Amino acid sequence: MVRRAPGAGRLKVRVASVGKDRSGLFEPAVREYGSRLGHYARFELVELPGSRKRTSEEAQAEEAERLLALAAPRDEVVALDERGLALDTRELASRLGRAQSGARDLLFLVGGDEGLDASVRARAKWVLSLSKLTLPHRLARLVLVEQLYRAFSVLRGEPYHK
Repeated sequence: MVRRAPGAGRLKVRVASVGKDRSGLFEPAVREYGSRLGHYARFELVELPGSRKRTSEEAQAEEAERLLALAAPRDEVVALDERGLALDTRELASRLGRAQSGARDLLFLVGGDEGLDASVRARAKWVLSLSKLTLPHRLARLVLVEQLYRAFSVLRGEPYHK
């Protein structure tokens, strides 16, 4: 399923995530922050189905194939993984600003229950950690979208980020 928020600006930011929020806890907030992101960039949320493979390795490989198929040549691919870079909001804003000025689109990849396959991390321009804690991927998606919104507000000098 693909949801689009109306976008201003030429930067396209896509968040591709494996699995859906069946609990209903996170989806309203993701929609809200996705809508807010539409003021800064063209935002798209792509939800991919989780794998039904039996082993963790098989599931990761199948989900990696689906995630990586979304990457276009002009995309700067960012993988979310607890082993990645732990940036603060201003550092994230700086990276968004560089992507914006370089006319690159951003594709953030969030794995499923089994995490990301090594092939996704290898394809990524950079790997981002939202926390050293292990987060449910649906919560990670919410934290990511809120932090993207916050980082864009930093770039614009708006008061959201304090």
